[in-house]
Amino acid sequence: MSVEQDWNRLRAEHVPHPLGRPVVWPGAVRRVAAGHAEQEAMPPGKRAFDIVFSLILLVPLGVVMAVVAAVLLVAQGRPVLFVQWRMCSPTRAFPLIKFRTMVEAETEFGVTGADQHWRITPLGHFLRRTRLDELPQLLNILRGHMSFVGPRPPMPELVQAAPEVFAQVLRSRPGVTGLATLIYHRHEYRILRECRTAQETRDTYLRRCLPAKARIDLIYQQYRTLWLDLWIIASTLHTVVLHPERPFRRSYRLLRPAGRPAVRSAKGSRG
Repeated sequence: MSVEQDWNRLRAEHVPHPLGRPVVWPGAVRRVAAGHAEQEAMPPGKRAFDIVFSLILLVPLGVVMAVVAAVLLVAQGRPVLFVQWRMCSPTRAFPLIKFRTMVEAETEFGVTGADQHWRITPLGHFLRRTRLDELPQLLNILRGHMSFVGPRPPMPELVQAAPEVFAQVLRSRPGVTGLATLIYHRHEYRILRECRTAQETRDTYLRRCLPAKARIDLIYQQYRTLWLDLWIIASTLHTVVLHPERPFRRSYRLLRPAGRPAVRSAKGSRG
């Protein structure tokens, strides 16, 4: 069974969505969502890969981060880093670290910040487009809060709004990138950039974006392998470096160990 085949039969099963709309789950990973499911134990090989790869990347990327920090300090002033509480499991939060890309506000509000695009600085636009703002998350990976690949860590407000959904999605450790990020990120941006208020952004995200991303994240849970993680990392780098403005659209087939079925995605960036 491939990801594409599983995608095509998603409509077979439904569970209630917090806003009254159905969320469609892959049948092989559907569980009773009580809002208190614990995170699955991380495979030792995946954790070992995260530690080793992080330590290797910190050598060259440490220089890049120092340069970015210096430029931000001169161009935007302090603080250079932006720290925000995110959820690494349905019940545990952690401080996610990024380079600051927005003009400071007295209080942070909203569940995604998409309606606050006017606060993004010119340098911030570049950092977001190239994902350089996320380099400090290597520290989150080393501390065990995140992995390289997994669902994006949500804000606590989102988990409170949709506990049934995140009880399932956050059974996998959150990641810097993931299958849903790769497939749906640009599409989500186009949807949310039309929102004008924090409430509109929240409602739109919960109604339109979250069900689609949850479906993709649960497909990742079902087919999660080191080969899939490596492919997602390589495809993310390819997209960021060569086609930062282009939605991810091509179909794909993963390299795989002998005897394992190919893993393919649905075509397009639609959820």
